[in-house]
Formats: sequence, structure tokens, C-alpha cells
Amino acid sequence: MTPQTPLLTIEGLTKAYPGVVANDRVDLRVGTGEIHALLGENGAGKSTLVKMIYGLVRPDSGQMLLDGTPYHPADPNAARAAGVAMVFQHFSLFDALSVAENIALGMSDPPPPRALAGRIRAVSETYGLPLDPDRTVGGLSAGERQRVEIIRCLLQEPRLLIMDEPTSVLTPQEVEILFRTLRQLSRQGTSILYISHKLEEIRSLCHAATILRLGRNVGACDPVNTSARAMAELMVGSALHRPERDIASPGAVLLRLDGLSAAPASPFGTALKAITLEVRRGEVLGIGGVAGNGQDELLAALSGEILTAATMIRLDDTAIGALRPNDRRRLGLLCAPEERLGHAAAPDMSLTENAALTGAIRQEMLKGGFLDWKKARRFAGAIIERFDVRTPGPGHAARSLSGGNLQKFVIGREILQRPDVLVVDQPTWGVDAAAAAAIRQALLDLAASGAAVICISQDLDELMEISTRFAALNEGRLTRSRPTSEMNTEEIGLMMGGAHDMEPAHAPA
Repeated sequence: MTPQTPLLTIEGLTKAYPGVVANDRVDLRVGTGEIHALLGENGAGKSTLVKMIYGLVRPDSGQMLLDGTPYHPADPNAARAAGVAMVFQHFSLFDALSVAENIALGMSDPPPPRALAGRIRAVSETYGLPLDPDRTVGGLSAGERQRVEIIRCLLQEPRLLIMDEPTSVLTPQEVEILFRTLRQLSRQGTSILYISHKLEEIRSLCHAATILRLGRNVGACDPVNTSARAMAELMVGSALHRPERDIASPGAVLLRLDGLSAAPASPFGTALKAITLEVRRGEVLGIGGVAGNGQDELLAALSGEILTAATMIRLDDTAIGALRPNDRRRLGLLCAPEERLGHAAAPDMSLTENAALTGAIRQEMLKGGFLDWKKARRFAGAIIERFDVRTPGPGHAARSLSGGNLQKFVIGREILQRPDVLVVDQPTWGVDAAAAAAIRQALLDLAASGAAVICISQDLDELMEISTRFAALNEGRLTRSRPTSEMNTEEIGLMMGGAHDMEPAHAPA
């Protein structure tokens, strides 16, 4: 039964920035104890709306009521004091500190360490989120890190909990634990505003949904009685394209790893341990794994950011393990890392400049040591047009784009360079359903054209949809690859979590 008493009421909320209206007279009501989904494409205005609720952004007009009382938080501290808490998509934790120390940093008046540790244990037991307050955060899995963020919020005893893409780095088993906690909070009267692009999760969890499109509230639906496809089409305002895979047989081996080992990329990273695999023309190899199991190191070793013995990596029979990134790009091996802002793109540089950062060599933008800016602008414009990147133009800074639109730009930049091998890490992370479908189709089309694609992802639906073979990465070791058609999401989830038979690959599959 959907709760009826409104806890949060929003009327006519508007926020504009130069050149764009992020929220245009938005109305929203969240009932007491209700789990309410906030849906919309990338750039639809979801982030701006929740930032206003949490006190990070001031609205230009409109009003908010919390439990019938005018609510206008000046900052997050004021929001927390009013009973509003938020778990962000990107964790704000310090690896070198303990769980308790991280939680104390987020409290305005933390209790003594021993008392805080006791409260953390009590809350973690009450809500089925096991967590040791003395453990160092750098050694926690992604799911455990999220528990730290959630427990930090629960210690505030919030009336409204905002969650932004909370399952993007979790296995199916961890998602179930999270959902049990959220349902328990709902029964106890806590309201939850839930942002996610995983529409089947919305259907199983949420009581109601509000849809934003281009900054406006365009409707609502009952998630239980609305299909995921119908919700996606409400979000985009048109029919949703379903990616189509070419079933042609794979060709010759393009990329071969032979006993690839590498040291961790950071003090809390994961060493790669004797990884062996082959990827052929025309196929998509899906590599799944919970965050922190060596994905960053694997991409860095393939891109040339981490150098190895030359023969550990072969591209079309050429040993490239000791080559730098630009040399690998010349040969046709391109990579798109997970961290789009700061790693894949320079935040304060324009889209034209970001297009040139990785495209200058293969798009022949260099002449006599100088960059051809006309070619760079044309290339940036082609990416924007081909991948429907929502931006006023290529002269705008990367940081001005929403996360999903920047993701489309980063992936499009690499695909349009026509690589022989493309390695992508979390290609549709934080991207709406329509954009995710477009990116997945572009990866499938690239493979169909004869390229080899490696897709590193924590999205099981994505791996099942586009990969022809699957392998799991756990603690820096890679399992043997298997045809994806022979597997199900439950089995893949167990392999990603390390609870399955994790027999390492000793020879190419």
C-alpha cells in the first residue's frame, strides 16, 4: 500500500544556469514511508533537484515544504538538521582512515570513538548491514563502502533519505541486502527518494515514480504496474531502441594476454595475477567484477599507463606490453576508463580540446608539430552529433556536461577513431536507458565491423546483453571465459563476488 501523508512537498521549483533551465517549475510529493523513484534521462534535472532538497543549490523560485513546514536549507548541515540525508553516487571516503573515523568526519558533533563504534555496530546489526568500525576503508569492497555511507546517514535518524544510483557498483546479492534495508526503513516511516537508471530495480522496490524530461515534471507512474520499457519511453518521450547483436562467427585473434601480472595502481589497489585471455575480431568479451578487484589495473595495463614485460600483451602478434599509450593508439588499441571526469576527460578543457587529447594521432590533427584546430572542432562536432551529446557546443568545458552526456562523449570519441581493439570500463555507468542502449549498440556495431571489444562492467544486464563471452575478475585473477549464452545473471553475480568456482585461466579459452 502506498503511503499517502506527504513528508516532502515541492511546488514550482525552478533553477536556471547560463544557457540552460535545469529545473522548470517542478512539482513533487513524497509520502511518509514512501520509496519514491525520480526518473529521467541524463540532463533531465534530477541531480539539480536533489541538490536543492539537500541544500547544495539554492532554487530561483518555488517552494519546498517538509512535513507541512516551509523548508529552505541554506546548506547540507541545515538539511541534515531538518532530517534530510543523502547517499551520493560517488563515495566520499578516505581510504587510509577507519570506518569509524570516516563516519565521524561526516558528523557535526561526533561522540567519543568507543561510543561511536558501539553505535555503528548497533545500527549495522539492526539493519542487516554488517560492518566493522575498526576496519580501514581502503580494504573494503564497494558494497561495504556503500554501507559506510548508509550507516553514516542512518546515525542521523533521517526522515528523508536521498539515494543516487546506489546499486551501480553492487552485485545482485549486495543489492538484495540493500533493498531489505530500504524496505525496513520504509516500514519504520522513513521516506526514500531513489534515483536509478536500473528500471527493473525501480519496479521491484518503489511505490511511486516521478518522471523528469528536459527539466520539467512530465508525469508519474506506478512502477509495479508499468514495464521497464514503458518507463524508459516515458523518460525519453519516444520508442526505445533495443540493441541488436550480429551473430557472425568471430575472426582471428587480435589481442592476447599471456600471464599478465602487474603491481597495484595505488596503495589500496589490486595486483593482477597471471591473467591469460584471447579476444578475436568481431566479438565482445565481457569482464565482470565487483569494484576494487583489479579493473583499474587491467585497463591501465592494456592502455599503457602501467607497463609490463613486452610479451605479456600482444596486439595482432606484436608485443606491446612495454609501449606507451600513444604508441598503442597508433597500432589500434584504444581505451575508455571508468572515471570520466579527471581520467577520461580534463574537466576544465573544452570538448574540442578533450577530443584532441586522444584523437590527435588517429584523426591526423597534427601537422609540423602543431594541432589543426579546425579538424579538432570537426571531430568534436561529429562526436556530439553521432552520440546525441546534450551541450550548447564543442567550445564548452567537459565539466559543464551532465555525467551521462560526458560518458556519451568519451565513449563516442574512442569509437569514432575506428580502433582495432577497444577496451571500455563501465561504458554505461550512470547513463539513462536510451543513452545506454545507444552506447551498447555502438559497441556491438564496432565489433560487427571487425574490431575486438573488451567490456569491463559491473552491470550484469549489460554483460548479458552485449558480450559473446564472459569472464570474472576477482582479487586480480581472471576466470576462464565462457559463452555468455550458457550463463545466467545469478551465476555471473556469484562469480563476480568470488563465491563461485573461481578457477583461473591457465591457457587461452
